[in-house]
Amino acid sequence: MSAPPPATAPAPEAAAPPPDENLKPGAPRDTYADRLEPSGGSSAEPSGGSGPPELSGGAAPDGGIGSFGQSKGFAERAREPAPPPPPSAAEAPPAAGSAPAGGAPPPAPAPVTAEAPKREQGEWEIVPVYYGTDRAEKPGLQRLDYGSERGRRLALGRALVTVPKAHKVPSIERPWAIRVFNITLYEEAEDPDRHFTMDEIKALTEDEFVALVRDRLKGSARYKDHAFIFVHGYNTSFDYAIYRTAQIAYDLKFDGAAFAYSWPSGGGLASYTYDRESSGQAEPYLREFVELVAARSGAKSVSIIAHSMGNQPMLQVLKDLRRTPPDGVRISQIVLAAPDVDRDNFENIARDIQGLASGVTLYAASNDRALTVSRNFYGGIPRAGDVPSTGPLVLPGIDTIDVSASSMDSLGLNHSGYAENNEILKDIAALIATGTRPPKMRTPTLEEVETAKGAYWRYPAARR
Repeated sequence: MSAPPPATAPAPEAAAPPPDENLKPGAPRDTYADRLEPSGGSSAEPSGGSGPPELSGGAAPDGGIGSFGQSKGFAERAREPAPPPPPSAAEAPPAAGSAPAGGAPPPAPAPVTAEAPKREQGEWEIVPVYYGTDRAEKPGLQRLDYGSERGRRLALGRALVTVPKAHKVPSIERPWAIRVFNITLYEEAEDPDRHFTMDEIKALTEDEFVALVRDRLKGSARYKDHAFIFVHGYNTSFDYAIYRTAQIAYDLKFDGAAFAYSWPSGGGLASYTYDRESSGQAEPYLREFVELVAARSGAKSVSIIAHSMGNQPMLQVLKDLRRTPPDGVRISQIVLAAPDVDRDNFENIARDIQGLASGVTLYAASNDRALTVSRNFYGGIPRAGDVPSTGPLVLPGIDTIDVSASSMDSLGLNHSGYAENNEILKDIAALIATGTRPPKMRTPTLEEVETAKGAYWRYPAARR
């Protein structure tokens, strides 16, 4: 079966030359901007509005996500006017020192009244993501990258992600490809007008990292001095963790500091056992990262979003922080999305972390296929993110929300409802911005269900 022809895309303004074959493996990738024109200066970040925004598709308004003001990447520099074209031979003024026939002095040049032609503006926005990872660097010719091997140390950096203005909440638009047994037969070319792309990725020292984050927070207005840390789950590559963090930030119109922690997942459906062990060994590096963000970033409100298997190391870190809290650590909201954690163990840890944060929210689902696989892997032991026939886990100090009626299918796994459903994103936006609880006070559509152990909330089933 032959592969379909590539989709027609607008021709780029300037063709990028082939990669430099002499670039040493592991060297940072040059950005789109580096290949098109020299580096630019800095620009100030615009201010924004206030309060949690309404979620919708398209570009963020001024003061929303926008361009990060530290360096001009492809997206920002593509908006700058191009130099005017050279005059034609008939219009060109006489050369210096020459005179027209008759010996008269050369005439003064006519004033320029027309605007210089401008390069067409790119249809994307830039989202900065500040990352920590204990993945080992993956040698590459084009850019800094991290693979599935364990680095056994905390590495810091910043990624600038392009998000197309045509983005549909809450998708992550990426080029489609045809692969058979991990062999790529055809892959669509990246286009920042249509796809999430990595405009720039750069490793940073701790001091450089803190300085950039603090500068970002100075310009925050909609989520003034807010930060969130996203910890991904099973079957997630480094790039996808960055894209997911950017998607959540963009869809929330989050103008605070968005952080991603990426532990060394194998990034494949068959890597469950490796991922389980790899997430556990990441615990000390994740703790170091959380302490750094909470104590040095300058954020006055730090929230945590942990997904799936990412809950395993995150809960242990929170337990340690509750037992021996370092100076300056301030946690606002903890969001535990589809936690792939033993239910009984989760109950024990939940008691241990009470009082650490202003609030804890658990999103659970009955139709999460990845948790079903996990439950079978562990001999039928329920997971904390499950909703069995007896109902979801209800514990003191935790707001449990059953999202079974709202979560959407993700790569056939139905495992990312927290980020792939507009209603749930609205709830997270209001939670991070206001901390309002119980959940029905911020999301009136939720139904309250009373049980012998207390109340939980659920999204109503869609009417047919």
